[in-house]
Amino acid sequence: MKVLTVFSHPRRQSLSGAVLDAFADGLRAAGHEVEIADLHGEGFDPVMTEADEPDWNDSRKRYSDAVLGEQARIARNDALAFVFPVWWWSLPAMLKGWIDRVWNNGWAYGDTKLPHSRAVLLALAAGSQRSYEKNKYDAAVAAQVVHGIMHYCGIADARLHMLYDTLDDDATRVALIAQARELGTTFGD
Repeated sequence: MKVLTVFSHPRRQSLSGAVLDAFADGLRAAGHEVEIADLHGEGFDPVMTEADEPDWNDSRKRYSDAVLGEQARIARNDALAFVFPVWWWSLPAMLKGWIDRVWNNGWAYGDTKLPHSRAVLLALAAGSQRSYEKNKYDAAVAAQVVHGIMHYCGIADARLHMLYDTLDDDATRVALIAQARELGTTFGD
Protein backbone atom coordinates (compact mmCIF):
# COMPACT_ATOMS: atom_id res chain seq x y z
CA MET A 1 0.00 0.00 0.00
CA LYS A 2 1.23 3.53 -0.77
CA VAL A 3 0.83 5.81 2.25
CA LEU A 4 1.10 9.59 2.08
CA THR A 5 2.29 10.71 5.50
CA VAL A 6 1.65 14.39 6.15
CA PHE A 7 3.96 15.97 8.71
CA SER A 8 3.16 19.30 10.35
CA HIS A 9 5.77 20.69 12.73
CA PRO A 10 8.11 23.65 12.23
CA ARG A 11 11.13 21.66 13.44
CA ARG A 12 12.00 18.44 11.62
CA GLN A 13 14.47 17.61 14.41
CA SER A 14 11.80 17.39 17.11
CA LEU A 15 9.98 14.61 18.93
CA SER A 16 7.28 14.92 16.26
CA GLY A 17 9.99 14.39 13.63
CA ALA A 18 11.29 11.32 15.48
CA VAL A 19 7.73 9.96 15.65
CA LEU A 20 7.37 10.55 11.90
CA ASP A 21 10.61 8.67 11.21
CA ALA A 22 9.64 5.75 13.44
CA PHE A 23 6.17 5.52 11.94
CA ALA A 24 7.59 5.60 8.38
CA ASP A 25 10.17 2.94 9.31
CA GLY A 26 7.33 0.76 10.62
CA LEU A 27 5.35 1.24 7.43
CA ARG A 28 8.37 0.25 5.31
CA ALA A 29 9.06 -2.77 7.53
CA ALA A 30 5.47 -3.90 6.87
CA GLY A 31 6.04 -3.63 3.12
CA HIS A 32 4.30 -0.30 2.49
CA GLU A 33 5.61 2.51 0.31
CA VAL A 34 5.90 5.87 2.09
CA GLU A 35 5.70 9.37 0.67
CA ILE A 36 6.26 12.16 3.17
CA ALA A 37 4.69 15.59 2.83
CA ASP A 38 6.68 17.85 5.18
CA LEU A 39 4.46 20.93 5.05
CA HIS A 40 6.87 23.28 6.82
CA GLY A 41 9.98 21.87 5.16
CA GLU A 42 8.39 22.23 1.73
CA GLY A 43 7.17 25.75 2.45
CA PHE A 44 3.51 25.04 1.84
CA ASP A 45 1.42 28.23 2.03
CA PRO A 46 -1.62 27.46 4.20
CA VAL A 47 -3.35 30.78 3.52
CA MET A 48 -6.63 30.45 1.67
CA THR A 49 -6.82 32.63 -1.42
CA GLU A 50 -9.76 33.37 -3.68
CA ALA A 51 -8.35 30.94 -6.25
CA ASP A 52 -8.78 28.05 -3.80
CA GLU A 53 -11.92 29.14 -2.01
CA PRO A 54 -14.72 26.59 -2.43
CA ASP A 55 -17.34 27.51 -5.00
CA TRP A 56 -20.60 26.05 -3.75
CA ASN A 57 -22.22 26.66 -7.14
CA ASP A 58 -19.47 24.96 -9.15
CA SER A 59 -18.20 21.63 -7.81
CA ARG A 60 -15.93 21.36 -10.89
CA LYS A 61 -14.02 24.57 -10.17
CA ARG A 62 -10.35 24.46 -11.20
CA TYR A 63 -8.17 25.31 -8.22
CA SER A 64 -4.64 26.80 -8.18
CA ASP A 65 -1.67 24.85 -9.51
CA ALA A 66 -0.32 24.51 -5.94
CA VAL A 67 -3.54 22.85 -4.83
CA LEU A 68 -3.76 20.67 -7.92
CA GLY A 69 -0.20 19.46 -7.19
CA GLU A 70 -1.15 18.53 -3.63
CA GLN A 71 -4.32 16.80 -4.85
CA ALA A 72 -2.23 14.77 -7.31
CA ARG A 73 0.09 13.75 -4.48
CA ILE A 74 -2.87 12.59 -2.41
CA ALA A 75 -4.44 10.76 -5.37
CA ARG A 76 -1.33 8.72 -6.14
CA ASN A 77 -1.43 7.18 -2.64
CA ASP A 78 -3.77 4.50 -1.30
CA ALA A 79 -3.98 5.71 2.29
CA LEU A 80 -3.19 8.73 4.41
CA ALA A 81 -1.37 9.29 7.68
CA PHE A 82 -0.76 12.44 9.69
CA VAL A 83 1.83 13.27 12.33
CA PHE A 84 1.29 16.53 14.21
CA PRO A 85 1.41 18.15 17.65
CA VAL A 86 -1.86 19.02 19.33
CA TRP A 87 -1.98 22.79 19.75
CA TRP A 88 -4.99 24.33 21.46
CA TRP A 89 -6.73 20.94 21.39
CA SER A 90 -6.69 20.86 17.62
CA LEU A 91 -4.54 20.70 14.49
CA PRO A 92 -1.66 23.12 13.97
CA ALA A 93 -2.60 26.03 11.68
CA MET A 94 -0.29 24.75 8.92
CA LEU A 95 -2.08 21.39 8.73
CA LYS A 96 -5.53 22.97 9.03
CA GLY A 97 -4.65 25.39 6.22
CA TRP A 98 -3.40 22.52 4.05
CA ILE A 99 -6.71 20.71 4.53
CA ASP A 100 -8.72 23.92 4.00
CA ARG A 101 -6.97 24.69 0.70
CA VAL A 102 -6.43 21.20 -0.72
CA TRP A 103 -9.40 19.10 0.44
CA ASN A 104 -11.87 21.15 -1.50
CA ASN A 105 -15.49 21.04 -2.66
CA GLY A 106 -15.98 18.69 -5.59
CA TRP A 107 -12.74 16.88 -4.84
CA ALA A 108 -12.73 15.76 -1.19
CA TYR A 109 -16.34 16.46 -0.28
CA GLY A 110 -19.56 17.40 -2.01
CA ASP A 111 -20.15 15.65 -5.35
CA THR A 112 -16.91 13.64 -5.00
CA LYS A 113 -15.29 12.29 -1.85
CA LEU A 114 -11.76 11.07 -1.26
CA PRO A 115 -11.26 7.50 -2.49
CA HIS A 116 -9.05 6.51 0.46
CA SER A 117 -10.53 4.03 2.86
CA ARG A 118 -7.96 4.46 5.65
CA ALA A 119 -6.28 7.27 7.55
CA VAL A 120 -4.21 7.19 10.71
CA LEU A 121 -3.55 10.29 12.79
CA LEU A 122 -0.71 10.44 15.30
CA ALA A 123 -1.35 13.43 17.54
CA LEU A 124 1.38 14.37 20.01
CA ALA A 125 -0.01 15.89 23.20
CA ALA A 126 1.99 17.48 26.01
CA GLY A 127 -0.74 16.68 28.52
CA SER A 128 -1.48 13.38 30.19
CA GLN A 129 -4.08 10.88 29.08
CA ARG A 130 -5.83 11.38 32.40
CA SER A 131 -6.07 15.14 31.87
CA TYR A 132 -7.29 14.76 28.27
CA GLU A 133 -9.96 12.26 29.25
CA LYS A 134 -11.05 14.23 32.33
CA ASN A 135 -11.51 17.42 30.32
CA LYS A 136 -12.75 15.59 27.19
CA TYR A 137 -9.96 17.11 25.07
CA ASP A 138 -9.42 13.73 23.41
CA ALA A 139 -13.09 13.61 22.42
CA ALA A 140 -12.88 17.17 21.08
CA VAL A 141 -9.89 16.32 18.89
CA ALA A 142 -11.61 13.16 17.65
CA ALA A 143 -14.83 15.04 16.87
CA GLN A 144 -12.98 17.70 14.88
CA VAL A 145 -10.50 15.55 13.03
CA VAL A 146 -11.97 12.06 12.71
CA HIS A 147 -15.64 12.87 12.37
CA GLY A 148 -15.53 16.46 11.11
CA ILE A 149 -12.82 15.98 8.47
CA MET A 150 -11.98 12.34 7.72
CA HIS A 151 -15.48 10.86 7.80
CA TYR A 152 -16.97 13.94 6.13
CA CYS A 153 -14.53 13.45 3.24
CA GLY A 154 -15.37 9.76 2.85
CA ILE A 155 -12.57 8.08 4.82
CA ALA A 156 -14.51 5.49 6.80
CA ASP A 157 -11.56 3.93 8.65
CA ALA A 158 -9.91 6.90 10.36
CA ARG A 159 -8.03 6.17 13.56
CA LEU A 160 -6.75 8.81 15.97
CA HIS A 161 -3.85 7.80 18.18
CA MET A 162 -3.04 10.28 20.92
CA LEU A 163 0.58 10.15 22.04
CA TYR A 164 0.51 11.71 25.52
CA ASP A 165 3.09 13.19 27.89
CA THR A 166 5.43 14.42 25.16
CA LEU A 167 7.22 16.77 27.57
CA ASP A 168 8.02 14.03 30.08
CA ASP A 169 11.36 12.29 30.51
CA ASP A 170 13.50 10.57 27.90
CA ALA A 171 12.07 7.14 28.74
CA THR A 172 8.56 8.38 27.89
CA ARG A 173 9.75 9.87 24.61
CA VAL A 174 11.51 6.61 23.68
CA ALA A 175 8.28 4.73 24.42
CA LEU A 176 6.29 7.14 22.22
CA ILE A 177 8.73 6.62 19.35
CA ALA A 178 8.44 2.84 19.77
CA GLN A 179 4.63 3.17 19.79
CA ALA A 180 4.79 5.13 16.51
CA ARG A 181 6.91 2.42 14.90
CA GLU A 182 4.43 -0.24 16.00
CA LEU A 183 1.55 1.81 14.57
CA GLY A 184 3.44 1.82 11.27
CA THR A 185 4.02 -1.93 11.27
CA THR A 186 0.35 -2.64 12.02
CA PHE A 187 -1.05 0.00 9.66
CA GLY A 188 -2.59 -2.53 7.27
CA ASP A 189 -4.23 -4.60 10.01
